[in-house]
Amino acid sequence: ILITAGPTWVAIDNVRVISNVATGKTGILLAEKLRHLGAKVTLLLGPVQACCLNEQIKLIRFKSFEELRDKLVTELKSRKYDIVIHSAAVSDYKPSKIYLQKVKSGIKNWRLNLVPTEKIIDLIKKIDRSLFTVGFKFEPGAKNKELINEAKAILHRSNLDLVVANTVANKKYRAFIIDGNQIYGPLLSKEVLADKLIRVVRENLWKN
Repeated sequence: ILITAGPTWVAIDNVRVISNVATGKTGILLAEKLRHLGAKVTLLLGPVQACCLNEQIKLIRFKSFEELRDKLVTELKSRKYDIVIHSAAVSDYKPSKIYLQKVKSGIKNWRLNLVPTEKIIDLIKKIDRSLFTVGFKFEPGAKNKELINEAKAILHRSNLDLVVANTVANKKYRAFIIDGNQIYGPLLSKEVLADKLIRVVRENLWKN
């Protein structure tokens, strides 16, 4: 099983980046639980702390969007995986221009032009159609219907097997698991989500 987790960086200049506040907790939880169940797990983990990770989990670190994309593609092409759980919080935008040196401070009006990044999730099935693939969609403050509809759109667009749609509203976590036929949830903690997602993945693999 290959799991991606944590934030990605995109460079502004050679010392500044744009990132997000993802912690990687869900992906780390899944990696630990799946390893405990006997799975061979590779964790592609972004620039977050990974204290006391099970030493039997193969850990590959990345920082930038490009590092995640390249290392994911390399892993999928060089090793045989059965399942990919893509929970990393991937940057949706990057600066159209990257400055090779640090831009000096004191500029009163520095405008950055952002352009979309490619969708890493769309690369997975193109490399190996047989992979059971789980995607994630985070939408802060979203109501249930909006969250589920967005997850269904990603499910079909990226040819996924499952999508986890999650949100934080009023400081409370809420998630749903969506496949082609069923909706599971709401799941009210990352721990509960991880346990339920593992069960749903196993049930789907048994059916196939």
